[in-house]
Amino acid sequence: MSSIAELLASRSSLAAVSDTPGLDVELLLAHCLDKDRSYLKTWTEREVGEQQQQQFAVLLQRRQRGEPIAYLIGSRGFWTLDLRVNASTLIPRPETELLVELALEKLADTAAARILDLGTGTGAIALAIASENNQWQVLACDVQAEAVALAQDNGQQNKIHNVEFLQSNWFAQIPAQQFDLIVSNPPYIDPADPHLAQGDVRFEPRSALVAAGKGLADIRHIIQQAQAYLKPGAWLLLEHGYDQGPAVRELLHTQGYSAVATLQDIAGMDRVSLAQYPATA
Repeated sequence: MSSIAELLASRSSLAAVSDTPGLDVELLLAHCLDKDRSYLKTWTEREVGEQQQQQFAVLLQRRQRGEPIAYLIGSRGFWTLDLRVNASTLIPRPETELLVELALEKLADTAAARILDLGTGTGAIALAIASENNQWQVLACDVQAEAVALAQDNGQQNKIHNVEFLQSNWFAQIPAQQFDLIVSNPPYIDPADPHLAQGDVRFEPRSALVAAGKGLADIRHIIQQAQAYLKPGAWLLLEHGYDQGPAVRELLHTQGYSAVATLQDIAGMDRVSLAQYPATA
């Protein structure tokens, strides 16, 4: 049997597929041992059982083939939450937390806000917003039944009860009503983008990544349809690609939105465009 220290040394085998091989190995081994990462640092000489060692070896091989850590261990942290993740949804990413930050900023003075999250996936955005104020009511939808079930489970696991999840292709099944804020991280990658053949996105559902019209088709649809669901002066927040800011702002202006702006993510890349509707004087 090998010790924890010996198994952690296998990080070198991930150098070709990961920018964080040491972290990856720690996460995989901690998952197999059902311990947190601090345990690994405290008990480096402790031997690992044969069954757990075999499980670790299988996961390590899958990671060497490029499978995302989140899918291998079945979870990913987002905001203050621990979310279950599976191959039916995108993996929540740190840059998407910008949507949550902006939503909280825009709703800071709204005591009983109603929020709509379109294309919720794991429920990450909806649950993060809802976790910050239990007086707010969040409605979240996804076209995939598997994603809706996963998001519901994440709500239960995190004990967040002010979110309702339903299956809908964008606004198709959303009952007529108006919201204080609509937020979405829709598919926005051009089908011809070479990055689709690289990294984690190779294993993520293509339907949650790719949109026609050079990646803008779903964003355009949301911008057009959201107007019927926004209260006067309400906000629309959209995540998009690093090079799509000008095109998204043009779409918002063309549809009569005001206070149009684009903000950068933690890497300094254009990531979220936002606007109010209807146009204010």
